[in-house]
Amino acid sequence: MNRAKLAPSILTADFSNLSKTFRTLESSPAVGYIHFDVMDGDFVPNISFGAPLVQSVARKTTLPFDVHLMIRDPERYVEDFVTESTEYITVHAESTVHLDRALRQIKSLGVKCGAALNPATPPEALDYVLDIADQVLVMSVNPGYGGQSIIPSSLDKIKRLAALREERGLDFKIGVDGGINRGNLLEACFAGADIIVTGSAILNAKDPEAELAAFDELLKSAYA
Repeated sequence: MNRAKLAPSILTADFSNLSKTFRTLESSPAVGYIHFDVMDGDFVPNISFGAPLVQSVARKTTLPFDVHLMIRDPERYVEDFVTESTEYITVHAESTVHLDRALRQIKSLGVKCGAALNPATPPEALDYVLDIADQVLVMSVNPGYGGQSIIPSSLDKIKRLAALREERGLDFKIGVDGGINRGNLLEACFAGADIIVTGSAILNAKDPEAELAAFDELLKSAYA
């Protein structure tokens, strides 16, 4: 089993000093990606930032980008989020009536594609696109705000997706997003998550570097 990687979300970061945030994240061996939560105030009840920010910081860090589009009809905008740093673009199954087309569109742009599932959406909603998806992102909170507590049933959803992946001989990554902290990190890993999206638990900690080190030690113990 490959070791899970952290994908810290910059949603609650200090946007006046993102360079410092990037340096902090780059210093940790536990961090594999920087996660961008893009919200439109329509699909989710909040507005964050758009493509100009993602484009402007593409050369400011060595870490690859995991771009999460919480927007209605994402097909209209996915191309704007393709940068030299973008590894994944993830769209919600609930945000488009043409999920297959949206995922294929992302792949045609040379980027890995992801499909996200809201808490009430079952894994079976992705039955016919699992062979296309490079990542399935399980929302473990209702999307739109940081700092929420994990919905316990999301761990069962991760396990179901891990079983489906094994049954079908597929290799998509399983991500989990929302409410992950040191108290439940190992549960998410043991359920089958490969990409752990964290936000306020790290960037809003008194000492983010120390918090990252604690996460790293936990991940080491999980795969020892």
